[in-house]
Amino acid sequence: MSLGLYISVPFCRTKCSYCNFASDVFSRAVFERYVERVTADIHQAAETAEQMGGAWESSLDSIFLGGGTPTILDIAQLERIFVTISQKFAVQSGTEITVECAPGTLSPAMIDGLRRCGVNRVSLGVQSFVDLEAASVGRLHKRSTVLEEIARLRAAGIANINLDLIAGLPHQTAESWEFSIAEAIATGVPHLSVYILEVDEDSRLGRELMAGGTRYHAHFVPDDELTADLYETACERLQAAGLHQYEISNFAWPGQESRHNLKYWTRQPYLGFGVDAHSMLISASKKTEAVRFAAPDSLEEYVAARSPQKILVPAPAALEETFFLGLRLNRGVNLKQVETDFGESIPEPFSDAIQECLRSGLLERADDVIRLTPRGRLLSNEVFERFILNPTPVPCGTDTPVRRL
Repeated sequence: MSLGLYISVPFCRTKCSYCNFASDVFSRAVFERYVERVTADIHQAAETAEQMGGAWESSLDSIFLGGGTPTILDIAQLERIFVTISQKFAVQSGTEITVECAPGTLSPAMIDGLRRCGVNRVSLGVQSFVDLEAASVGRLHKRSTVLEEIARLRAAGIANINLDLIAGLPHQTAESWEFSIAEAIATGVPHLSVYILEVDEDSRLGRELMAGGTRYHAHFVPDDELTADLYETACERLQAAGLHQYEISNFAWPGQESRHNLKYWTRQPYLGFGVDAHSMLISASKKTEAVRFAAPDSLEEYVAARSPQKILVPAPAALEETFFLGLRLNRGVNLKQVETDFGESIPEPFSDAIQECLRSGLLERADDVIRLTPRGRLLSNEVFERFILNPTPVPCGTDTPVRRL
């Protein structure tokens, strides 16, 4: 099974107030040391996989550079990363190669550099097409910036574009959200991601909201009920426009789903390099088991080459992941396929969880397939918790994150 490759670039021009990820503003002097560390880790990938107990595979069909803002690096530094990947891995023809970009960082020279690197998909962290809302959380771009860069990308032959939007930003109203959704649809991009503002103690805005304060425009954040309405509005408008929901936060034209992110939700193997990058490989000894490992989440520790943190995923935990990751997808989980993959009938605790969610209207069932209802998507974390019998650290791609760009 071909791998996905994730490269973390934790550098930003500014730290957004909602950001709860391992990214920040650093001196450009650090960039070169970081690229050296990442490329060294890529060269050691096979040895690392063996040390972690994972099955090695050199064939790639997806590459994703995320952040942070990867396009804050120099073009030469980005090219060095891609050259190193091509030296170590067998990059298949037609591989999906995505780079996350903050609007305002895509100069003509940068776009040309991305093309030379083989990039064929770009994800733009727009968050809102209303300039007041974007500025309130520290975004540096304007609506016009986004539209100009979409046009430049298309002129350069990169038409596979995703836009990120966030429901629940300060100053957001039902009317302003309708405007952002309409603007996103009008761009004609084939993929949109819609995230709900995450409130926790790991971001400045989250901490201020929890404290009931007014810094970072916290007192202008819409309440939970309105935010839920905004999400439901997005689902309705995007579906009507032909952007079909295939995952809790993701919408696409048929055939334009993110190949890389699907690896996370369907438990396909992937390797991550860089600060706080996660990996998952099938166990080298048992097909129904896996191993996850993560790089340090601080820049200092990562550059110092600290060993990754390893988490074994035995068959019972793999079964848990199959449910709470698979249920993120609109297509749901096929119970017969689960029984085939794990060689046993669905254990009673999972059957009980399924029945409980069916009774409460959080899941629906059609033949052997269970999936979230629209209400279940809004309360997805409550559903997922019922399938986690022995809590372990949440693997990469399983939450509903606010994007970092």
